[in-house]
Amino acid sequence: MSLIGKRTIRILGIDPGLRITGFGVIEKTGSTLSYVASGCIRTETRTSLPSRLGTIHAGVRELVAQYQPEQSVVEIVFVNVNPQSTLLLGQARGAAITALVAGGIEVAEYTALQVKQAVVGNGHADKKQVQHMVRRLLSLTGDPSPDAADALACAIAHAHGGQGLGSLATKGLRVRHGRLS
Repeated sequence: MSLIGKRTIRILGIDPGLRITGFGVIEKTGSTLSYVASGCIRTETRTSLPSRLGTIHAGVRELVAQYQPEQSVVEIVFVNVNPQSTLLLGQARGAAITALVAGGIEVAEYTALQVKQAVVGNGHADKKQVQHMVRRLLSLTGDPSPDAADALACAIAHAHGGQGLGSLATKGLRVRHGRLS
């Protein structure tokens, strides 16, 4: 299949976390996906919450400036058993989203269940399965870190027609102990 004349779209995936925020950048040309970059934005646990959120925001702004994505994807956070952890994770997610929006980037949002279903074929896949499929789909020589793999999986799910993911894997699900099951 020829890629000549097909538009290339660069997608930045974000797996938000207060301690570690994973990122992954891919390009889609036709139905072909190509790896561009991945890694993690790390915050110092000894610093204040506002400082950590500022680190995430600045890190995502730097990614936008360096890789110039046309689209981005941020994983949606569901309520955990620990409400304090959920609140902190939501704030980290908000820091990443505001950085993307400030950079003029379109932001899509999917649950971890939707991403895993789209990439692995199983909404309850474990981190190792996600890493393995990301490695295969992007023809990487090794597994990316778990956080980077989750971010790359978000980007892959979006590249594979993410607009229809809103209804994917949600039928028949229940919330149990604050989690989808």
